[in-house]
Amino acid sequence: MKKSGILLILSGPSGSGKGTVVEKLCEKDDFALSISATTRAPREYEQEGIHYFFHTREDFLQMRDHHELLECAEFCGNFYGTPKKYVVDQLRQGKNVILEIEVQGALQVKQIYPDGVLVFLMPPNLEELGKRLTHRGTEDADTINRRICRALEEMEMVDKYEYVIVNESVEQATRDILAVVHAEKMRCSRNPNMKKIFKGEM
Repeated sequence: MKKSGILLILSGPSGSGKGTVVEKLCEKDDFALSISATTRAPREYEQEGIHYFFHTREDFLQMRDHHELLECAEFCGNFYGTPKKYVVDQLRQGKNVILEIEVQGALQVKQIYPDGVLVFLMPPNLEELGKRLTHRGTEDADTINRRICRALEEMEMVDKYEYVIVNESVEQATRDILAVVHAEKMRCSRNPNMKKIFKGEM
């Protein structure tokens, strides 16, 4: 019988390298990235079911009211959320589903899906974070300072996570997350039938 996958709830400040690490994980066959639902209009290059699930505002609110979302939030007049069905379907197929999400949303998901594993990815220190944000060359000094302030706020929530991984290199951070997933799959609570299997009762 195929084992269910692990829901990996990944957070971390902008500049921590989440996107790059997630790309590395998703190169593996047993990982899938959660796809969000949104009420905003698709951009020219975006495809349904690949970048987002696009919904009317009415449909989205109905999903929310029927508890079909693991979490949701409104941003700039549009709703965003994580469809429960997509995540559960992937997990049942044995996929480890990555949900890359900010701290408040991550804690919402953990309440609804307690088996989810909270992982916080962080840069080695504030100085390195500042360097990474600056080297991206996509934001001005004020925006970078706001991101650093936000990172300090997010760090205050680290103790609510089960694992913290320092991203000194993408390769090592990826290996660390794979080790977390491997260890989680061996938890006794995830393997309730091992005694019966050992005795030949299953």
